[in-house]
Amino acid sequence: MTGVAVQIGHGAATHAGLRGRANEDAYLAAAPVFVVADGMGGHEAGARASAAVIAQFQAFVGAASVSNTEVRDAITRARAAVGALASGQRAAGTTLTGVVLTRVGDAGYWLALNIGDSRTYRWARGRLEQISIDHSVVQELVDSGQMDAVTAARHVRRNEITRAIGAGSTGEADFWMLPAESGDRILVCSDGLSTELDDERIARILGEEHDPQKAATRLVHEALLAGGRDNVTVIVVDADGDGDDGDVYDTVPAGGRSSDDADIDTRPRAVAGGRA
Repeated sequence: MTGVAVQIGHGAATHAGLRGRANEDAYLAAAPVFVVADGMGGHEAGARASAAVIAQFQAFVGAASVSNTEVRDAITRARAAVGALASGQRAAGTTLTGVVLTRVGDAGYWLALNIGDSRTYRWARGRLEQISIDHSVVQELVDSGQMDAVTAARHVRRNEITRAIGAGSTGEADFWMLPAESGDRILVCSDGLSTELDDERIARILGEEHDPQKAATRLVHEALLAGGRDNVTVIVVDADGDGDDGDVYDTVPAGGRSSDDADIDTRPRAVAGGRA
C-alpha cells in the first residue's frame, strides 16, 4: 500500500499559572517531535530537569521519522542528564509525554510515549481518546477498582506520581503506536490542563477551534479561567490532509510492526464525546 502525504501543522502555548510560581514546564513542538515535560523539585530544579529532558529530543527535529530505539536512547540520556542535576535533599525530576512521527515500512505512525501524569490525547472524528495512562497513585486505585474516576479527579493525592525521569524513580516509559491518518489531532499537555478542564470540555474546544495555535492558546486560557493552579503547557498537532508545503509525511492505515516495536501497546484508551 502506498503512503498518503499529509501536512503536519501544530500550535503550542504555555503559562506559569496564577499562583506566582516559576514555570517548570518545557516543551518541543517541531516536526517530527512533539513532547512536554513537567518538572518538579523546586528552587528551579524542576525547570532545569524538564529543559534537560527536552534537550535530548532536539536533535530529531527535521528528521523524516524517529525510531522507537532512538526515543528510548534519548530517554536514557535524559535520565543521566537529570541525575546530574540532583543536589541537596530533594532530587530533581520531570514527567515526559508526547508523540514522535515514526515509520513501519511505508506506514506512518504516531509513536506516543509517557512517563508520569502529563497526558497525550488523540481527537479524531469528533471524539477524544486519552492515549497515555497516568503513572499516579490515584490511577492505580482506579485501575484496581478501589476508586472511581470522578473521585480520583478530586482526590488529595491526585498529584502524586509513581514514575518520573529523575526524582529517585527508575520506572520505565510506556509506548503506544497509532496509525497517523489525515484528520488526526494530537493533544499533548502537562497536568495543569487536565487538572482544570475535564475531557468533555477539552474535546469541545478542540472541535470548535480548527487552527491548532488558536486551539492551544484557548486551552491554556480556559485552564487559567478555571483556576490556573499550576503551570500549564499545551501542544496541538494536526494531520491536515494533502499539502504541498510545510512538514509533509507519508502515512497509511495500520499495518504490521517491526521487532523494534514488539513491546509497544496499540490499544486505545477510553474516549469522551466532542463536537465533530
